[in-house]
Amino acid sequence: MKVALATFAAIPDGGHEAAMLRAALAPLGVTADPVVWNDPSADWSSYDLTVIRATWDYIDHRDEFLTWADALPRVENPAPVLRWNTDKRYLRDLAGAGVPTVPTLWDPDDLPDWDEFVVKPAVSAGSRDTARWRRGAEDDRARAHLESLRGGPAMVQPFLSAVDTEGETALLFCDGEFSHAARKSPILREGAGVEGMVTGEDGRGAITPAVPTEAQLALADRALAAVPGASGLLYARVDMVTGPDGTPVLMELELTEPSLFLEADPEAAARYAKAIAARL
Repeated sequence: MKVALATFAAIPDGGHEAAMLRAALAPLGVTADPVVWNDPSADWSSYDLTVIRATWDYIDHRDEFLTWADALPRVENPAPVLRWNTDKRYLRDLAGAGVPTVPTLWDPDDLPDWDEFVVKPAVSAGSRDTARWRRGAEDDRARAHLESLRGGPAMVQPFLSAVDTEGETALLFCDGEFSHAARKSPILREGAGVEGMVTGEDGRGAITPAVPTEAQLALADRALAAVPGASGLLYARVDMVTGPDGTPVLMELELTEPSLFLEADPEAAARYAKAIAARL
């Protein structure tokens, strides 16, 4: 059995998580090859399954990426889910379904009244073109950033102080079931703008294991239940933060190419490998 772990040209070997999955799949009789998603020489029909992993340049080629995914013989997560999830306007769908989310303004005419806020494009990965701004002295730079993204569309959210004090919490799911959780340290320095991001290989900050609360698990379940036409997804990452009232709110629902933070749980790679093998 052969599986393609789709990646992009800057990381042709798929990165450290691909290596962990390949090692976990080998004892199950599954060969996993990292393959650059837009490599014209790739023979996707030779694989029993394509698993989207580190295709992080799709944001520059979204239409091409989705056309490629639609044409694959078999892909996880499914192509319709990828189409819905690669534009962060899916957050409007989730909010409309009653999922508590961070308030979001879409292509606002001017800066919001929030004292501190984050501006980012609706199609983005690894916090690219994302910046944290404070009203007042930084208004001109923040407006310029917003204008540079307009029509993409741009999205503006209040910066929640819990990101600094406790970090974001990511809940990882495998085959529709909770797998493990991780805490993500802040990656946007206050007042630093786009150049102020502190990231690693995959656009993330420091990662540490976490134990989710019942409220966090309930929020993740609500978010996943609201995904249109999806059940039993191979992988999902639900990113959340504590809101001003002390309850968790959804920041992002990552169903396309998220880091799975496999190093946060020693059993995680084997868990995902078993789910992949089961699909074969």
